[in-house]
Amino acid sequence: MSALKLHQSSTLEIYSASTETRLSLPLVGEGISAGFPSPALDFVDVSIDMNRHLIKHPSTTFYGRVKGHSMKDAGIFDGDLLVIDKSLQPLDNKIAVCYIDGEFTIKRIRLEEKIIWLMPENDAYQPIRVTEDNDFLIWGMVTHVIKAL
Repeated sequence: MSALKLHQSSTLEIYSASTETRLSLPLVGEGISAGFPSPALDFVDVSIDMNRHLIKHPSTTFYGRVKGHSMKDAGIFDGDLLVIDKSLQPLDNKIAVCYIDGEFTIKRIRLEEKIIWLMPENDAYQPIRVTEDNDFLIWGMVTHVIKAL
């Protein structure tokens, strides 16, 4: 079964996470040097299944495709794919997918005693103070960002 598109807006496309398939890919188990090259490996005998690596709670995990630039300083760019886990507890200073007044948005959440702030990671955007007048929900926590280089 392939991923099913659940929502599309100007800021985010949300897809179900399909975990029925397994794909084991080769993994360099010794790590890859970011400094001086390490001796060449004759073969790679370890593998990784990306579903098992990226998805800890299959029934509450979704993918989201980013649209926009409000999180660029956090390294999240237009077109990046987010792994979103709805079962995780919202924590201060973590990145979340939030639903506010009919729209989804990706922001860093700041949890104060009686105030929630949605903080962009781009100076061109203003923080959003959530009030009781807003229709608001922290929909899920971002656990991974997948991007093309």
